[in-house]
Amino acid sequence: MKIMVVEDNDRVAALIKKGLQSQGYDVSSFMDAETAYFEISNNLYDLVITDIMLPHMNGINLSKKIKHLYPQLPILMLTALGSTDEKINGFDAGADDYMVKPFDMRELYVRVKVILNRSISTQVEHSLNYDKLFIDLDTKDVFRDNQKIELTPKEFKLLHFLMQHPERVLTRDEIAENVWGNLFDTGTNYIDVYIAYLRKKIDKNFDQKLIHTKAGIGFILTNHL
Repeated sequence: MKIMVVEDNDRVAALIKKGLQSQGYDVSSFMDAETAYFEISNNLYDLVITDIMLPHMNGINLSKKIKHLYPQLPILMLTALGSTDEKINGFDAGADDYMVKPFDMRELYVRVKVILNRSISTQVEHSLNYDKLFIDLDTKDVFRDNQKIELTPKEFKLLHFLMQHPERVLTRDEIAENVWGNLFDTGTNYIDVYIAYLRKKIDKNFDQKLIHTKAGIGFILTNHL
């Protein structure tokens, strides 16, 4: 499991990182919220642990931005701000849990484990919806603006991956790993070909295009371009 720690105190950040690594987690730490948000916009994480008092952008605003990007990504706020109002502000910003400094590492381990287990157990998806584009994961049916769209199994898997991460550029490597897995042939242009197939079915008959190319990077599902 991959964990992001956002903490501007070097000593505390090192303590948390070392402790969580000892529990078997893959941990990356960042000193400020802006850098952390840029990182999480381009890479997948399973949990974010953030302080509130951070340089440039505070942890409250960071949490709001993360939840807008990934509504299901759990956030644990770890901060010296411990009043009831401050905790309420944290939960209102999207925090899934809240710990007050000073803290016991053993309690942090337990809370992290509980959050991650809860996140895994609630990740059973039955459908996904984005801007009138709807996929039923049980029946494998796809609709856009109530019009049924027929997809091949590979096209469906590619669309599913795009819809799991809307508003984020997905690199060709990420798509290859998650859609084709070990069967992907790096010497082919499979991804571009299947993106073209999807566009013909998903976007061709609609004014609002949803699948876009970011030159030299990858592809993004968005209605903002």
